[in-house]
Amino acid sequence: MAKGGESKIAILAALAANTGIMIAKFIGAFITGSSSMLAEAVHSVADTGNEALLLVGQNRAEQPADPSHPFGYARNRYFFSFVVALVLFTIGSLFAINEAIHKIINPEEIESPAVAFVILGVSFLLEGSSFLTARKQSKPLKGHRSWWYFIRHTRNPELPVVLLEDAGALVGLVFAFFGVGLSVTTGDGRWDGVGTLLIGLLLGFNAIVLIIETKSLLIGEGATPAELLAIKEAITYDERIRLVVRIQTEYLGPETLLVTARVAVEPGLEAAAIGTALDEAEARIRAGNKNACTIYLQPVAFSPDMIRAIA
Repeated sequence: MAKGGESKIAILAALAANTGIMIAKFIGAFITGSSSMLAEAVHSVADTGNEALLLVGQNRAEQPADPSHPFGYARNRYFFSFVVALVLFTIGSLFAINEAIHKIINPEEIESPAVAFVILGVSFLLEGSSFLTARKQSKPLKGHRSWWYFIRHTRNPELPVVLLEDAGALVGLVFAFFGVGLSVTTGDGRWDGVGTLLIGLLLGFNAIVLIIETKSLLIGEGATPAELLAIKEAITYDERIRLVVRIQTEYLGPETLLVTARVAVEPGLEAAAIGTALDEAEARIRAGNKNACTIYLQPVAFSPDMIRAIA
């Protein structure tokens, strides 16, 4: 699968679902006058725009490297994911909270509640389908870790966004159903405002998590501990390379890992033998980590003092 292929499938599925849901929710909000429905409609507007931004980020990331950006443009995927998190917070969360406060202070009766329930039910099915697609595409990257661990530690910026957006949308629909249902049952429109407030707080939580995680990726994160250990083992597999003196890594993009290392080679080796050992070490790193695209290995002569210095 091409780079970002899992993410693109999940994004397209979410984009298709959210576009249809957005239209239906706005129609429902117009007919019923429900603030929960309106908050959900604006939520879907934010989600639809966010999926479009993620696709733009992936497209921009595919630009070839040039003198101004010698390592390429892969970090565009991190930047646009960060923008998405900000949009989710400002448009989704703050709008919903503002609408909730207005509805609680000035409650209004829900009109045609049956329309609202039908639209919420259809929206739940469509969002559920999008969420299952995102889960399926995330599983190869997730492995045996928990979903929360995957969201917090993956170097892929789009899949956590889609997962949290879809999960938040599903829970938000439950809140909307709760708000509309209690408003109709009790005749008190303030419950609709309460449902809207819960939607706003949920969106705010998701947005803050995404802002924190994508900010960390945008600044630059290194290889995971497991990846770092595998890289060190690949380097020292050859007896001619005695020790990794220093190693630094950074993800320049979700599938672009920079590896730089200072390695101690067996004293007395000829230049040709050192070159061969380093080339073979680089090949082993690439074989063990498909993301390791740029590798720099600097040889130095081994001495016992190096072991004591590292210890």
